[in-house]
Amino acid sequence: MRPAGRLQAAIEVLSEIRDRHRPASQALAEWGRAHRFAGSGDRAAIGNLVYDAQRRKASIAARMGDESPRSLALGAMVVAWGESAEAVDALCDGSKFAPGPLSDAEREGLAGTLAEEAPPWLRGDYPEWLHASLERVFGERAVQEGAGLARRAPVDMRVNTLKADRDKVLKSLTKFSPEKARFSPVGLRIPPPVGPGRSPHLEADTSHGKGWFEIQDEGSQIAALLAGATPGRQLLDLCAGSGGKTLALAAAMENRGQIHAYDTDAMRLRPIFERLKRASARNVQVLRAGEEAALTALSGKMDIVVIDAPCTGSGVWRRRPDAKWRLRPEALERRRREQQEVLDQGAPLVKPGGRLVYVTCSVLPEENTDQVAAFLERRPDFSILPFAEVWGEAIGGEPPASADGRSDTLLLTPASHGTDGFFIAILQRSGAAGGQQQ
Repeated sequence: MRPAGRLQAAIEVLSEIRDRHRPASQALAEWGRAHRFAGSGDRAAIGNLVYDAQRRKASIAARMGDESPRSLALGAMVVAWGESAEAVDALCDGSKFAPGPLSDAEREGLAGTLAEEAPPWLRGDYPEWLHASLERVFGERAVQEGAGLARRAPVDMRVNTLKADRDKVLKSLTKFSPEKARFSPVGLRIPPPVGPGRSPHLEADTSHGKGWFEIQDEGSQIAALLAGATPGRQLLDLCAGSGGKTLALAAAMENRGQIHAYDTDAMRLRPIFERLKRASARNVQVLRAGEEAALTALSGKMDIVVIDAPCTGSGVWRRRPDAKWRLRPEALERRRREQQEVLDQGAPLVKPGGRLVYVTCSVLPEENTDQVAAFLERRPDFSILPFAEVWGEAIGGEPPASADGRSDTLLLTPASHGTDGFFIAILQRSGAAGGQQQ
């Protein structure tokens, strides 16, 4: 396909997203099935343009004076891909498979810039209704942090130390030019491509098939490391999902001790079995999905309970940018209730002196510090263990500053740390059981 055809295809997919309220991934997959002549490079370029238009939807629409699919795709070519307004104008010649000629207003929008006095939610590319929350977390940095969540994400990998070391995996992936992660001692990174370029499909690589590494954002790796899962511990991964953190915890424990992996959703949990086998993680017992009696049997026995809580996913907007525009206040409230429930479910399972590690892939205070504060009021037998006290032993070196300026809990963000947005609170139970709290 010619660049003009790719641009027109992106406009069509963005129209599908708007008109039928489809997630971007579904709309792109459907377009690909209907246009099988398009090669992998074409599909990657179209997908990149669609996602970049979604990442910067607010600022592009403000610049173009219009938020139609056509305006978003045209604007993304200039704002996100760095094409000149003249180059985009040349693509839109109205020929077969190409977009129609530009209007004077479109030319003006492509040649213009976003006004410095534009509202922060436009400059930061996030929903207006979330501004108060983001300003509460980041203060004057709300625009900068929002913009960080509107950029492309890298491909991060966690080296599986049960089978390989980082240098071995680096060598095996030389052709992809990976880099060592900034913080995680077992992390590797491949920077995001620019323009129509595509990230490598690393899960098709032989070394992945051998179980040498897993695709996992560095923020998620840090959360697993700060859990303190040392060999010989008894640990529960309460919201295990497909097992990303479970695998990281098993490697940290060197297959010694016991991990119980649990999730309420059998379909989410199903991939964990194949992943455990590939990684040679042998100290994981997968509990039957939704069987709460199995959790009750663990009451007061766990050294560590890890809760990767259900959340809005605001921390991964750069990977799923269309999700930020679909998020509604009622969905945030629903997630808050779910988080409270899972915290209250996990707390009694922690033994006296043990830890409850609360993690979200969100940057919103309602899901993070507010949730922890409310939990501590309900459970005075728990207290926060400052992350800096754990960092040196678990990761090594000087800990980074939390993106929200706090010293007790850790908030990681793309703008401040280069990771996805992750919140981590390490809560320690007092040495004596909490009476009626139990």
